Amino acid sequence: NALAGRRIAIVDSVPGVTRDRISAPVPVGDSYVELLDTGGFGIEDRDNLTDHINQQIDLAVASADLILFLVDAREGLQPLDRAVAEKLRRHGKGLLLVANKIDIPGAQLELGELHGLGAGEPIPISATHGQGLADLTDAIAERLGPGLAERPDEPNMKLAIIGKRNVGKSTFINALAGSERVIVSEVPGTTRDSIDVRIELDGRTLLAIDTAGMRKRSKVADDVEYYSQHRALRSIRRADVVLFMMDATDPVGRVEKNLLQYVTELFKPVVLVLNKWDLAEDRADRDDYIPYLAEVLPELAYAPVLLACAATGMGIREAVELAGELFDQTRTRVPTPELNNVVQAMLARHSPKRGRTHRPGRVYYVTQVAVAPPTLVLFVNDVSCFDATYRRYLLNQLRQHLPFTEIPIRLIIRPRRRDPDRERPPQRERP
Repeated sequence: NALAGRRIAIVDSVPGVTRDRISAPVPVGDSYVELLDTGGFGIEDRDNLTDHINQQIDLAVASADLILFLVDAREGLQPLDRAVAEKLRRHGKGLLLVANKIDIPGAQLELGELHGLGAGEPIPISATHGQGLADLTDAIAERLGPGLAERPDEPNMKLAIIGKRNVGKSTFINALAGSERVIVSEVPGTTRDSIDVRIELDGRTLLAIDTAGMRKRSKVADDVEYYSQHRALRSIRRADVVLFMMDATDPVGRVEKNLLQYVTELFKPVVLVLNKWDLAEDRADRDDYIPYLAEVLPELAYAPVLLACAATGMGIREAVELAGELFDQTRTRVPTPELNNVVQAMLARHSPKRGRTHRPGRVYYVTQVAVAPPTLVLFVNDVSCFDATYRRYLLNQLRQHLPFTEIPIRLIIRPRRRDPDRERPPQRERP
């Protein structure tokens, strides 16, 4: 987190919080490197995921050009440190020994012992207070040499994969990435951090964000789970498009409804992905699900629905392509004359009721002021004429007649401002 300059990985006093590989671009001088954070060696996971965590560590080490061997400066040389140092040496990779937590009184006295690891001179740092980080990045640049990468381009689209626990989000990410990028387990709540995975697909750079599974607030067990849920919500805010994954064998519950309400409040385009379709196709077909979802999620009747099986790869590519279509819709601008023609035709078919002024509702003109989400402002004679029911009518009609068929539209209704100079009666000149 200190090297990346932002909170990416969850930090907690409980050992073994990190499970997956978490990556982030980190500035090193005028260049950038990709930093991979991993779970800790020698931690027995409480959910029996130790072997999975160790596999992720091995994959990170195998792909690395340089390894930062982080030790606790307060504790001095420990037997586990010796075992880890020996394991890392067998990989034959470049190694930098980093002694963290030197801000703790007495920690500096233990640095001498660390020479016994045979990993070179320890670089003292305090990640919490930022001490020694400049020396560390200088050492990284020196060991990696010239030719480091430039700042990576921003992805064309950020795609958050969200849903309740154990619906197959991590399996989906791995199928999309074509590798065991994140841990997959039958244990609910396996994923804790929100994990960014950059993927090149059809000439487009996609940032897929795997998130922790959501559940009822009353069942959040500890601080780690609380921060996992918080990171998942932040991932929705970061995303351009949301893939909302549901278990096709389970009915839609309160957790899904609350989470989707949050998505709609942010005006995020969403694809409803019915995963594990291989387990449900004998019970129902797609035509049965569409009216069911429209009934239980009426505010998302416009959202596309996709059947998928992440375990076999079914629907994976289609989901991303569909997300790309929604992304393009959110970036579309409609010319003002076309907007006004569409809205006036809607008013002619169904006019708003009379408002507090007892005048019939009238729209003077409409304009699009923003994209992502498309934001339309209607200037009217009386805002009270346009109640919630009529606004729903407007939104449904706008989706039918504008290129915003499957995405949310932000609709703003404002009274037209009168020109005070035009409204003021001319004054007579005094003789």
